[in-house]
This record gives sequence, C-alpha cells and structure tokens, in this order.
Amino acid sequence: MSADMERALEAALFAAEEPMSAEALAGFLRDAPIEEVREGLRALAAHYEVRGIRLVERGGRWHFETAPDLAHFLRRTREQVRKLSRAATEVLAIVAYHEPVSRAEIESIRGVQTSSGTLDVLMEEGWVRIAGRRESPGRPTIYATTPAFLDHFGLASRRDLPGIAELRAAGLLDPVEDAYDDLMGAGEDTDQSADRGDPTDV
Repeated sequence: MSADMERALEAALFAAEEPMSAEALAGFLRDAPIEEVREGLRALAAHYEVRGIRLVERGGRWHFETAPDLAHFLRRTREQVRKLSRAATEVLAIVAYHEPVSRAEIESIRGVQTSSGTLDVLMEEGWVRIAGRRESPGRPTIYATTPAFLDHFGLASRRDLPGIAELRAAGLLDPVEDAYDDLMGAGEDTDQSADRGDPTDV
C-alpha cells in the first residue's frame, strides 16, 4: 500500500465532520479499493497509537480523538456529570445486549413497567435510537444503541461489552438478575419478583 493512500485517508478523516466508515472513505477517495483503505486505516491507527491523538474505530466508523491519558489537559472547566437513574441504567444495558428490542421486551426482562421518560432520557443522551418497528402484531417500536453509545463507553463494537458476571459484580443487574440468568441458560428457578419493589419506574 502506498504512502499516498495513508496521507489521503488522514486528510479525509481530519476534514470530516463526523466519523466515516471504510466504505464511505473508499467512495470519497474516488472508489479506492476497499482492502487498501482498510489496510491504510490499520496502518494509520498503529502510527497514532503513541501520539497525542488516536485514530479509533467505533461501530465500524473511524475518527480521531484525544489520547485518553491526555484528555485532562484539555478540560478548562470541570464537566457536570449527568448520572443516569437506576431504571435508565437497566434499560440501557438491556437495549445494548438484546437490540433491537421493544419496550414490551424490555419490561419482560426487567419485570417492571418502563416509563416512556426513561427511554426519552437515553435518546436525548444520544445513546439509544428508534430502529424501526417489529414485524409482529401491533408493529411495536424497537430500539437499538447508537455509535455515540460506543464512543462514550470506549467500545469498538458491541462485542466489547462487558460480560454478565462483570455487570453483576458492578451491581447493575440486581433487579433483572433472574431474567438474565434465564437468558444465559443458568436454568435456575429463582422467582424474586416480590423483592423488586414498586412495579413502575419512579
């Protein structure tokens, strides 16, 4: 692969207003061979691995971002962290692991009703999107995560999501532990619905 390809990819990504896929870059570079584009992206990522900025792939799209260990130098003011509610955290985890998923399916896994406000909060954050409608009676709306979700949590793809054991250790699965155990084939009959408290989000 020529150095010109790497330079062209570098220039295209630097000027791009949003992350670009390898296919989009190939088209932008006058239908360059897709394998050469992918090879060039990997070479550039390796080149920037030790630099102040990194070339990273999130959800199949590439962009430059500040090296994680240098981000604190660029913060002029302390960011106000918006903490998700327990309900929103649970719903986000369910969408991430089971997408595309409908609200009824989310409620079935959680064992409680999910308010529309919970999904609205996640969509306002840009982490969840409407992914269409299920081809079933009533054609319910289905939800999925976004590239912004992957980017925020530093994931290249959903394959990098933490395992169920890690989430449980972090205390994120307590209200839906039984449902996840069933889905993962644990085979334990531990109906603890009575311990889940109020059957609606507050």
